Amino acid sequence: MRIKYLSLIAAVALVAACESAPKDANTGANTGANQTSSIRPGSQEDLVVNVGDRVFFGFDRYDLAPEARATLDRQASWLKQYPNVTVTIEGHADERGTREYNLALGERRANSVKNYLVAGGINPSRVKVISYGKEKPAVLGSNEAAWAQNRRGVTVVD
Repeated sequence: MRIKYLSLIAAVALVAACESAPKDANTGANTGANQTSSIRPGSQEDLVVNVGDRVFFGFDRYDLAPEARATLDRQASWLKQYPNVTVTIEGHADERGTREYNLALGERRANSVKNYLVAGGINPSRVKVISYGKEKPAVLGSNEAAWAQNRRGVTVVD
């Protein structure tokens, strides 16, 4: 039973890693336009598929890496295209550290994302922040691969 559980976790982590790479590598060319014609413009699904909804952080960090800034540049352009859309930025941390520390770190991460979007021309009233700390992991596991996926900021369409 334990092997099945670990295999399932490994499979989920592998799929998550495979699916996040194209979003981070997207150059904004919208190469999947024909495949995404059924997606409602301005929706969460539109953001996820055509722009990317998350950025990742280093251990105990809340500064934005170049890949994160590229994703946020695309998000800012997308938000300008849909001026009535409001979003909430979720700040997350990995399982290490206390609950209180990770809630504070998640808030700093969410605010880093918000501040970057605001600096990119997005009205601050359109962007809320919330921290979940380590309470909502994207990937279960106590290893670097899982932790790296859990140190994130996620943009969610309200």
